[in-house]
Parts: sequence; C-alpha cells; structure tokens
Amino acid sequence: MSLRSDFAVQIWPEPSNLVEEIDHFDRLPDSLLLIVFNRIGDVKALGRCCVVSRRFHGLVPQVDNVVVRVDCVISDEDASSAAAGSDKTRGVFSNIVRLVFGGIVKPLQALGQFLGPKKSSSSIVGGGGGGRGIGSEEEENMDAGGVSHHSPTQVLKNFNEILRLRIELPSGELGIEDGVLLKWRADFGSTLDNCVILGASSVISPGTAKASVFQDNGVSGDGFADDNGNIPESFYTNGGLKLRVVWTISSLIAASARHYLLQPIIAEHHTLDNLVLTDADGQGVLCMNREQLEELRVKPLSASTASKRTLVPALNMRLWYAPHLELPNGVVLKGATLVAIRPSEQTGTKKEISDGSWVSTAFEEPYGTAAKLLVKRRTYCLEMNSF
Repeated sequence: MSLRSDFAVQIWPEPSNLVEEIDHFDRLPDSLLLIVFNRIGDVKALGRCCVVSRRFHGLVPQVDNVVVRVDCVISDEDASSAAAGSDKTRGVFSNIVRLVFGGIVKPLQALGQFLGPKKSSSSIVGGGGGGRGIGSEEEENMDAGGVSHHSPTQVLKNFNEILRLRIELPSGELGIEDGVLLKWRADFGSTLDNCVILGASSVISPGTAKASVFQDNGVSGDGFADDNGNIPESFYTNGGLKLRVVWTISSLIAASARHYLLQPIIAEHHTLDNLVLTDADGQGVLCMNREQLEELRVKPLSASTASKRTLVPALNMRLWYAPHLELPNGVVLKGATLVAIRPSEQTGTKKEISDGSWVSTAFEEPYGTAAKLLVKRRTYCLEMNSF
C-alpha cells in the first residue's frame, strides 16, 4: 500500500482576465460627487479634477461654488521687466493718493486688464495651472517664459451653474504705510448701495507699554486729545480730517473700480446668487447678492468718464472718531475712524435695508467690535458730491 499523497487534484487561482475590476467612484452618484467638488471650490483644484476622468470632466462645470485666487497681475511694464515684477504686483493701487489728486489711472487700467477679457498686454499668472480641463487654451495664453495666463473671465467661462463666486486678489489695492489700518466693505447693485470704512493711524498690539499710546501731555500719538467724545479742533487743523477724506475717496475708487470690472462675469453667469471680490490682505470686500446682481443686469451702471470704474453717486456720510480705542483683546487703535456711506438719493426700500446693523456687522472680529464701540460715540454728518 502506497502512502504517497495524491497530487492529481490541485486548486488553481481563477484566471485574472475573469476578475472584474471595480472602480468604487463609479458607485457614487453624481449628486454626491458634486457635493465634494463644491467643498473643494478652488478653481485650480477643480481644473485638475477635470483631467482625472471623462465623468469628472463632465461634472466639474456643474459646480455651483467657485473660488478664484489670483496669483499675480502682469501689466505691460511687468512683462518687459520680470525682475521688477514682484514689486509692481504688491498692489495695483499702490499710488492711490496720486490717483485721487493727480489723475493717474494706470493702476485702475492694470486691474481692468486682468479682471476683464484677456488682452495681450496683461493677464493673471497661475490661473491656468490646472485649468486645461475647463476649456483653457494653453498655447494661446503662453508668454515668452512658458507661463500660462488666464483672466477670471476665461477661467470661469465653462462653468454653467455658479451660484456662489468668490474672487480673491493677491493684495489690497490701497498702498498704505506699515502700521496703518484701513479696511472697507461695499455693497453694489447697479451703483453703490452702501460702504463702511474703518481706519486707524496705528495699531498697538497687546502688551505694548501704555505710555506709548499717550504722551505726557495727555495727547495721543495721533496728535488729538479725547474731548469727551467730541473731535478736537486740532483734528481739522493738523491734517487729521484731510487724511480721513483721502482714505474715504481711495476706498470708494477701489470699490467702484472692482464693481465696474465685474460686468463681463456678471453678464455671462445668470445663475449667480452671491458674488464677493476680496483680497488676500483682507483690505477691501465688495459684495453683491442676487437682487443686486439682477439690478445690474436690468439697469446698466453709470461709468465714470475719468477712468474705468462705476460712477460714485452723491453721498451722505456719518463719521465716528476716537483718538484712542482699546478693544477687549487688548489691541489699541489710535485715531480710530469709522465712516458709513450711502447714496443721498437712495430709495426707501434700500434705506430700510441699510438702517440697522449694517455698520457694526461689516467687519470680522476684532474689527467688528471696534465698529460697535465707535458707533456709540458722537456722530458727525458729511456730504460728498458725485465723482
């Protein structure tokens, strides 16, 4: 009797060609994938998703929440001198004071070139790194150095169902000195609905000796004594009021220029419910809701004859001032100023909307608290003609 094992019967693995490969993404419904894409938001990341598969390529244009982050701006001079480009892209309104008082419109033109339809003279750098899947034409948008350029209008042209759009500029437009605080928020329809501006001549961080805030004579470093909530006479004679006027006009010009240059995007995307144009510095925010967007489509804006921006109407302004404003977190604002602006001839409905908390809720913390504290002080009323 043989004890040898019987190896005649063996178990063989199933041939690989009979195993069905399963792509688990195929099991996910389109609605779930769109939720994921909407969470992503960033237009560059969505562009990269487009090249993953045909299915992704077809779904990405249906995204309703899009964020466009502008890397930098190339103007005529930047293109001719790349070495100097980093300084020029710091802010397209770096000479805003000269723009107001000297009529220099070059920064406005640069902003218009990169926000509007593509021109050979100026465009966005970095917007096409992942955008090939959403209709970008790489060969036509290459500069001599092989870098692709795309304007927001180009990048967004193949998105069909955008509800919420956020565009973020690389920096604020207003060239202000280090240590100076200047923030603004503006709401537009076909023209300016309202604008809130918060400024301070300097910001002192917590822990700084309080002796640095006030001089021995009790006058703040800004040069103005606190007279029980009243603005001292020195505010008018030592340039304080003039500086606030410059801040106000500069902010309104920046806001109206952004509004004017959003026209092609608003015209092409009728599904928009909310549009925000901000900057990485958090200096200025322009907002438009669905009613305001529709108003612009129905009632064309009035353009300024001096430059490419929306005409600012005649305005009523309220101003609050504090030479020394200490916030709960220990931050101290010297020469703190809050300006609330709206058109003189605004309709009754919009006035009702504007009244209330629109001033104190315009800014994120800690500056929202600063606005709430300032509005408790004495109010000063001013008027400004259209410009």
